[in-house]
Amino acid sequence: MQHRKRWAIAVGMAALAALVAACGGDGEDERTVPLESLLTPVETSAPAEAAAGDDAPTPGMFPPTPESLDRQLDDDAGMRQRREHLVSTYVASVVQTGRVLDAMRTVPRHAFVPTRYLDEAYNDHPLPIGYGQTISQPSLVAMMTDLLALEAGDRVLEIGTGSGYQAAILRELTPEVYTIEIIPELAGTARRIFDELGYADIHTLRADGYYGWEAFAPFDAIIVTAAPDHLPSPLVAQLKAEGGRMVIPIGPPGGYQSLWFVQRHGDDIDMSRVLDVMFVPFTREADE
Repeated sequence: MQHRKRWAIAVGMAALAALVAACGGDGEDERTVPLESLLTPVETSAPAEAAAGDDAPTPGMFPPTPESLDRQLDDDAGMRQRREHLVSTYVASVVQTGRVLDAMRTVPRHAFVPTRYLDEAYNDHPLPIGYGQTISQPSLVAMMTDLLALEAGDRVLEIGTGSGYQAAILRELTPEVYTIEIIPELAGTARRIFDELGYADIHTLRADGYYGWEAFAPFDAIIVTAAPDHLPSPLVAQLKAEGGRMVIPIGPPGGYQSLWFVQRHGDDIDMSRVLDVMFVPFTREADE
């Protein structure tokens, strides 16, 4: 909890307003809820596909990678200069953690966006990646990553691989990165980008992320990059029992949601509202 409060103090209101374009209030909600109230009566068991580990692959676990890739993977001096400008101008004003800033400087965001958006790859705003999904705003990626307070060796789960950019940022901080994507085409594209860029050890799964990845639980941290309308109990159950933390947007689709910092302390869950955000809705198998 202390890490989140340090971050909130470091971010001025002007920076927050620039980040979300319109912040729906500057108050902060904090609450503690018993873990039992989150775990019942909601179903917590994962489907067979999501529960499998590396030693027991199942159909759909490893999505097919595309033969052609609409991405520019080369990273030249011009791209590195634009990336440095992005970090120094927009990211360093809201995040001061050196390891996170180094990760943002290292990962080539342009490699994760369709080539028609290359000219916008290092602007501080979301971009479409197809299938109704987006690659998140870089400064928001940095802030959510910073909230996780990852240490080298921490096991982190991402729900919503999307473009793959957030997972690559996480991989710069810890080798134990697990990411789930429900849309097969996005999962396959991200898998190929990871392999091409040297992130082959990122664990990927094509599945309904609501159920998490039980085979590799517990996780030191979980990051959710799409907005459900409630806190998914299977994800809470897969957090490390003492100190496991989650960053998740929660709220109705089509409008602003609240970004929450969640931390587990045994049978209690502390929840702190960070700021208002706008994410794509959390997609479930039943929605397809």
